[in-house]
Amino acid sequence: MPDSEVIKLNIDGRDIETQKGKSILEAALDAGIYIPHLCHHPNLPPIGACRLCIVEVDGIEGLPPSCVTPAENGMTVRTKTDSAERLRRLAMELMLAGHPADCGTCEKYLNCELQSLKQYLGCEELTVRRRSKLLPLTTGNPLFMHDPNKCVVCGRCVRACQELRGVGVLFYKKQGRETLTGTAADLPLADAGCRFCGACAEVCPTGAIQDKEEVARGKNRKVALVPCRYTCPAEIDVPSYLRFIGEKDYSAAIAVIREKVPFPGVLGYVCNRPCEDVCRRAEINQPVSIRELKRFAVTHDAARAWQKLSVSRPATGKKAAVVGSGPAGLTAAYYLARQGHAVTVFESLPVAGGMLRLGIPEYRLPRDVLDSEIKYIENTGVAIRTGARVDSIDMLLEQGYNGIIVALGTHAGQRLPIPGADSAGVLLGVDFLKDINMGKKVAIGEKVLVLGGGSVAFDCARVARRLGAGSVMIACLECGDTMPASSEEIEQGLEEGITLYPARTFTRVLTENGNITGVECLEVESFSFDEDRVLQVETRENSAHVLEADTVILAIGQQPEVPEGFGLDTKAGNLIELDSFTLATSRDGVFAAGDAVNGTSSVIEAIASGRKAAAALDKFLEGSGNIAEKLAPQLEVRQCLGPWEGYASLERSKDTCVPAAERLKGFCGVVCDMDEAAAVHESERCLQCDLRLKITPVKFWGSY
Repeated sequence: MPDSEVIKLNIDGRDIETQKGKSILEAALDAGIYIPHLCHHPNLPPIGACRLCIVEVDGIEGLPPSCVTPAENGMTVRTKTDSAERLRRLAMELMLAGHPADCGTCEKYLNCELQSLKQYLGCEELTVRRRSKLLPLTTGNPLFMHDPNKCVVCGRCVRACQELRGVGVLFYKKQGRETLTGTAADLPLADAGCRFCGACAEVCPTGAIQDKEEVARGKNRKVALVPCRYTCPAEIDVPSYLRFIGEKDYSAAIAVIREKVPFPGVLGYVCNRPCEDVCRRAEINQPVSIRELKRFAVTHDAARAWQKLSVSRPATGKKAAVVGSGPAGLTAAYYLARQGHAVTVFESLPVAGGMLRLGIPEYRLPRDVLDSEIKYIENTGVAIRTGARVDSIDMLLEQGYNGIIVALGTHAGQRLPIPGADSAGVLLGVDFLKDINMGKKVAIGEKVLVLGGGSVAFDCARVARRLGAGSVMIACLECGDTMPASSEEIEQGLEEGITLYPARTFTRVLTENGNITGVECLEVESFSFDEDRVLQVETRENSAHVLEADTVILAIGQQPEVPEGFGLDTKAGNLIELDSFTLATSRDGVFAAGDAVNGTSSVIEAIASGRKAAAALDKFLEGSGNIAEKLAPQLEVRQCLGPWEGYASLERSKDTCVPAAERLKGFCGVVCDMDEAAAVHESERCLQCDLRLKITPVKFWGSY
């Protein structure tokens, strides 16, 4: 810093330099000299209320609080005089007098600033009389609880709410002889206009305001506070791209997403949105519609400004092969190409995309969206060879490939081990969808029964309706509220006339004269898996019945088909075994990703797996393993949110769907695009939970 801004002072015999305008406390802490303090916080304006940071200063009468006393050139400060320590201890005892004495039962135990100061100042036994406040806890608000008995009126929460965030719903108030903090007229936070940013809980030094235990229990700090980002398998920075959407900078929003995934458009349609499942806004009313906002941003990214910043590193001279062109394989190929490697993707089928193209019906994922994103990956230098089956890893090594990623997916459907499961007219769901998506004609009957309760089962059932089946049923082991399919899929399937039979197990497929007539079922009381993962089913007595059908589609799970010539170690389910640390397979230089490793999972999980495999192979190829890209512009995040009356009651934008009768005529999309007003409104519902991580953590005295 310029010399004109530097001043010199002496604290406890040490000559230190600091910037003009800083307080004595700030100067001391910057220099590693600890002065006890509680009401002070580095992000809040000082008020000098706690009287713990008092010091002696030559030329100043009394013991001024160091947090509000400016440091001046030539000043001499003493922090540990007898008078300062005596009054400091008294101030501490007065705070502790009204605070619960038992620290051991508190959730903040060993992470409490007040407890730390109590130990530092040696205030285990008080010389002042204790008092019990006996005030009721407030637990009815979303996300946060308030225990006024723990409050020492340091004022941090009030300053954070009023001055840091500009929301202004917390105040000081009197209740009998006690001074407390809270909302006007003790209104619930939602009615008071709270923005639920969590700044009050973040700065509270005693746990008087803190996250509810069920919100934070068993989670690390980032997952608890910004669950949308850190639950996402790819850790997409959700709050940042929602901010850009709120600013109507859609290209910047896509840049944020593309820093982590090469398939923003695909995810805008088919992501299973784990981020929404954990969105903290859901504790207030409904989660933010994150996936639909992603889709909106993709369709409005006309500028594609991120494209200029997405550049590949210089060529390394290394060749990498990727076996499989699904989301994991293409993601791995994209990042390897960006690292400067020459990448070839081998796909056994005549088209690229894996299950994105062959497993997901077009009404869920428009083919032009998929084609566009695969084309962009090709434009980065990735060569995709379709109709190129690989049966031997050795063959690829002999062709000069220096490293390989196996991303085969799970294309082998499973049959039930019951009589009649091999009958003509019993189709495997994965093959049924593959044939439909490749344009083949598939004969089905008038009454179709799909066995299974996941996304594949619902895709099969809804496709069957579009092919003209008059009656389509889904029967599955799970109860209705535990079916693996999403609530969205279930709701849309019911709208399209699909009948559900949950809690069923199947004993045989019935046939007559070679034709299927139905499936014999039992009602399920409960089911579980034993220690060997063998299914144990308890059925209801005398519950045998038949679901009549002339076509049965099995959608009960899939496995990878790993050619013997690969020579890879596999485990249960024919999944490829990996070293959990290096992500390497049993063969040197061969890595694996996606469903062939993890079992059938979501698109975002496959993409995240492909990223990790690419980083691992890049390291093997003597690269850095750092595949991070910086594509988004720097956004100056406003710490001040401001008041917003009725903010808590803002409703989630409702999806507008094409009427069921219309969508059953073909494979058109089901959910209509958001308009701009709805998208901006929805982005503004975000609580901006990540702002809390930008609040400076307080250092305890042991850190100085």
